[in-house]
Amino acid sequence: MSTDDRGLADDARVETTREVDRVEMGYEDARAELSDVVRRLESGGQTLEESLALWQRGEELAEICERWLSGATARLNAVIAAHEKGSASAHSDESVADNRSHQT
Repeated sequence: MSTDDRGLADDARVETTREVDRVEMGYEDARAELSDVVRRLESGGQTLEESLALWQRGEELAEICERWLSGATARLNAVIAAHEKGSASAHSDESVADNRSHQT
């Protein structure tokens, strides 16, 4: 296998890993791996190429975490909005009921 072929195989493997991460990696797993990447970068001792690969992986993991957090924020906002809408509707229903009781 030539150097170019190995590079293409590595690129394909990295792309496959990224696809799996986008679909399957949970927040806690991504956060734990990101923490490990940061620890390894801070400790040093890697070649420039290894450091760049770690940095790139860290960026990917940070993106995964951000997607999970954005999704969680959206879900919370939806629950809050539904609760507020339900509360406003309940208050409106109470007002109608109060008006009817005063009319009789």
